This record gives sequence, structure tokens and C-alpha cells, in this order.
Amino acid sequence: MAQKTSAPPHDVTIREVGPRDGLQAEAPLPVEARVAIIEALVGAGVRQIEAVAFVSPRAVPSMAGAAEVLQALERVPGVTYWALVPNLKGAELALEAGVDGLSLTVSASETYSQKNVHMSVEESATEAGRIAELAAGRVPVDAVVSFAFGSPYEGDFEPATVAALGRRLAEGGATSLTYADTTGMATPRRVTDLLASTGHEVGLHLHETRGTALVSAYAALEAGVNRFDTSIGGLGGSPFAAGAAGNLATEDLVHLLDDLGVATGIDLEALLDVSASVATAIGHPVPSRVAAAGPRWRRAER
Repeated sequence: MAQKTSAPPHDVTIREVGPRDGLQAEAPLPVEARVAIIEALVGAGVRQIEAVAFVSPRAVPSMAGAAEVLQALERVPGVTYWALVPNLKGAELALEAGVDGLSLTVSASETYSQKNVHMSVEESATEAGRIAELAAGRVPVDAVVSFAFGSPYEGDFEPATVAALGRRLAEGGATSLTYADTTGMATPRRVTDLLASTGHEVGLHLHETRGTALVSAYAALEAGVNRFDTSIGGLGGSPFAAGAAGNLATEDLVHLLDDLGVATGIDLEALLDVSASVATAIGHPVPSRVAAAGPRWRRAER
């Protein structure tokens, strides 16, 4: 059972997913621009980055050139570059390219599973086990359970059912679990309900579709969760999910955590510089509130 704590954790690990989840919904950027964004994030103190996805470039043109991105990145001690892989072939390509960790997604939604990876949930879970077996002893595998807080196709899922899917993936070899709110259906109550079934030693991947990502993250912090996926600028959203919107913005969560005295190792001012550069690269403002308003201690010019 998830136990509500009297204070947030002393430190939080943030996995930056902007270079993958964030950019997959944007017009394709050159490899050099993607590498520059990733290395700027490292310069801001980010140590876990989902850098690429080994997916069909026809299905997701913005993720073409994944191997080239990895090969161009400077390797920095303590920095882990993750790749999203949809199947065993993608995992093989990612490992050949020298990735540090694999993330894979198994949907709690049968409809989305068919739309996204053209497999049933059962088939997808079986494929996840094959990927974990391939990666065993080589790199960590994070299994992401998508639609963990409900689906626009099937509606709500029982937390126990979602938790059981996660346990199956862990028993199949995944080294960590993350529960994803793919279309922004999470609320603090629903986060607490899920954590009561999963325990707090999991990651959360939250989306801002309905403006509840930050309050849901705070509820998770109170329950002891200390690992979150976020995206620079709040970019992102699955091109295959109805109603999907951007992720919880990295700078928004870091801003909150700084005020709570929770360590992330990330420099907020440097992070905001990266967010501004990303907005320039994609040609439009990012949805992050802190990027727009600035941190609370920054004074307006007279």
C-alpha cells in the first residue's frame, strides 16, 4: 500500500522526455538540432534523458535518424540516454546504436494498443518480455504502462487491473515501472488510488491535457514517489491517441520542487534557457507556464 508521507522526498529523479515525446508531435528537426537540445539539457543538469525512439520513420517522421542522434551525442559520466522501442526489432537497433537504457510501452487500453503498435495488450506484454530478455545484463528496461488513469476509448480502469499489468511486466524482466497518463485523465485522487495498488516505488509520466499534471505530481510526491518523466517546455502528446496533449513541463516541476526544497540537480535558469531555444527551434511558443511567466523570484523590469 502507498503510505502518505508528511513531507515530499528529499530528492527527485527527472527523466527528460522532450527530445522524444516532446518532439514527436512537432515538425521534424535536423539531427544536429536534436543533439544540441539534448546536450543543452545535460548542461542544465539533467541526467536521465529519453533521447530518441526507434520507430518507423513513416509513422513518426520526427523520430527518424535515431542512431545518428545517439552517435553524435557526447557521452557524459552519470548521464543515461534512453530510447523508446515499440518492439524487439527496435530494441535490437537501439542496442546496436549504443543506447544506455530502453523504455517500452504497454497500454492498458486495448483500442490504443492496436492503434499504436498494432498488437493486443496480451501480445504487447509478451513482446515486452522478449525485449527485457534481450536487454538483460546489458541495459535497464523501463516498462511504461500507458493509459494508467483511464482511456478515451474504454473509460476508467480499475487501479488493481492496471497494477496487475505492471506486475506482469516486472515479472517478465522489466527493471522499473512507470505509469503514464497518456491523455491527461489523472487527478490527485486517481493518482492516490493507483499508488495504493502499486506502491510508491514507481515512476509517473503525466500529461497536462486538463491542467491536472502538476497537482497530480504533488499528490504523488506526498505519497513518496520520487521519479517523474517530464518534457522541456511541456511539449508532447501521442499522435495516435485521441485528445492527447503536452507533458508536464520540466521547468514547471523543477520550479515547484525548488520551492519545496526537493533536490533535482537541475539548474532552473539554465533549463529555461533551453526551453527558450526549443521554442525558437520549433517555431512557436511552448505551453509551459513557468517559461511564459518566469520563476516566482524573477522581478519584472521597471
